[in-house]
Amino acid sequence: MIRLAHSDDLQMMQDIERAAGETFRQLGMDQIADDEPFPVETLGAYAAAGRAWVHVDGLDYPVAYLLADVVDGNGHVEQVSVHPDYAHQGIGHELLHAARIWTRGHGMQRQTLSTFRDVPWNAPYYRRLGFEVLDAGSWGPELTHLMEHEAQLGLTRWPRVAMWRPAVPPV
Repeated sequence: MIRLAHSDDLQMMQDIERAAGETFRQLGMDQIADDEPFPVETLGAYAAAGRAWVHVDGLDYPVAYLLADVVDGNGHVEQVSVHPDYAHQGIGHELLHAARIWTRGHGMQRQTLSTFRDVPWNAPYYRRLGFEVLDAGSWGPELTHLMEHEAQLGLTRWPRVAMWRPAVPPV
């Protein structure tokens, strides 16, 4: 089940992020695995704004989450993390769908994200869900700033891409 995140979920969201990050070690991406999740205050701001969703188990404990922003007038997936114990069950897809509905419901035409090009559960996964690579020449000023910030953080040590899909699925 997916629901909006609330204050009781924030530390569990951090734990999910840390656990999900560990999967990057198998690809030699220790810097990503060691990256700390957003502080509780930041997660709380997303939750208060109605831009944080959690997928919960039968006892209402979060096992995955998604954070959304508005970037260049598009619904932007800031973060999506699934605890490895719950991977490969379609939970990420469900969270992305919830964010797509939010995007459409707020009158936005596209859903965007930035991700690692060659990590199997990143760009190749998003491509299977209908996302396409967005060429740098098509980035708006806010997405350009976001991608430049990611480069400053050293994330471009591994190839990164921006991706998009329409807020309304094609018929």
